[in-house]
Amino acid sequence: MEMERNSAPASKWDGLVNNLFYWVQTLVYAVVAIVLVFTFVGRLTRVEGNSMLNTLHNGDMLLLQSIGYEPKVGDVVVLNKTTDETLALLGGDAIVKRVVAVGGQTVRIDYNTSTLYVDEQAVDEPYVREFMHLRFGPYSGQTPFVVPEDSVFVLGDNRNESTDSRQEMLGPVHKDYILGRAVCILFPFSDVKWL
Repeated sequence: MEMERNSAPASKWDGLVNNLFYWVQTLVYAVVAIVLVFTFVGRLTRVEGNSMLNTLHNGDMLLLQSIGYEPKVGDVVVLNKTTDETLALLGGDAIVKRVVAVGGQTVRIDYNTSTLYVDEQAVDEPYVREFMHLRFGPYSGQTPFVVPEDSVFVLGDNRNESTDSRQEMLGPVHKDYILGRAVCILFPFSDVKWL
């Protein structure tokens, strides 16, 4: 009789230890999986500034696709072109812009009609915030502009408030500077959406 009393508390204790071990093991696997995903597949970055309004807002947290990404026209990308000039102007090393042309394509901007032409085809851009005004810089007045191979020409959706490929300090961006494509907005919850 006494042996049965002693074995009952031990089995309750064993069950608690087993449950605790199970939850710790699950937590460790989840943390390792998250670290591997964000290290090798994608990463997180925060939007700073208003150059991508109305698509993205200051403070939005983005999930990026990094591995196996090849830039395509229309993609929202995060760049890391960290020269002293870009860091001083943009205030950080992650730059969020939209790819409007890739290597070998010709870009022309008609500021009279606020129209972007790629290879002399007008581009439908419903995401652009407002009528585009003439910007000063070596690429803004130079039309047409041929994008160098292995590079992209990027513009912000809020073109009048965007430092982008139209300015000399950013210019056309080599693909090596692209950290990844923005896949979705994760935070704040009011802005969550696929891009």
